[in-house]
Amino acid sequence: MRKVGLLGGTFDPPHLGHLFIAQEVQHRLGLDEVWFIPAHEAPHKVKSHTDADLRLEMVQAAIADNPIFRMNPIEVDRLGKSFTFDTIKLLQEMHPNTAFHFIIGADLVESLHTWHRIDDLVEMLTFVGVGRPGYELVTTYPVTYVDIPELEISSSMIRARVEQGAPVHYLITEAVFDIIKEQKLYAER
Repeated sequence: MRKVGLLGGTFDPPHLGHLFIAQEVQHRLGLDEVWFIPAHEAPHKVKSHTDADLRLEMVQAAIADNPIFRMNPIEVDRLGKSFTFDTIKLLQEMHPNTAFHFIIGADLVESLHTWHRIDDLVEMLTFVGVGRPGYELVTTYPVTYVDIPELEISSSMIRARVEQGAPVHYLITEAVFDIIKEQKLYAER
């Protein structure tokens, strides 16, 4: 049975923290691949700043040089708010010989009790929790913890830096930076 990690998010924009988390979890758990799953609309966040097609393009650019990383547009293709339960159910139907490991930050570990159909989800996949500054990895639900060095990088920080004209090199890949420049994303509003 293949072991695949899933890393969901708005990826607005994708940054080196996302890539580092995916790499570390893949290595530590011996996963065959890690799939990045950009949300069309995440149920726990306000609307994205950037169109879904551009976020897909940025994710593809960010992961292009890693043969173990893939992008899966399943949630963008479905449109609307995406609940993890619906995504996992569909992925399991499409990939019956795959064990999924859903990678989440400590902020989401703490809020698992609020997730749609969480009791079903814990039976369907393995949750993998990674540390995030300012959060504890505390929940009553089963979570496999992967201790990795914490990087204080967030998409909101990158958007703010771009808006202020501050450098973002070494926070995102050059390919993502090129798309941000070309499309004039996150510029002063």
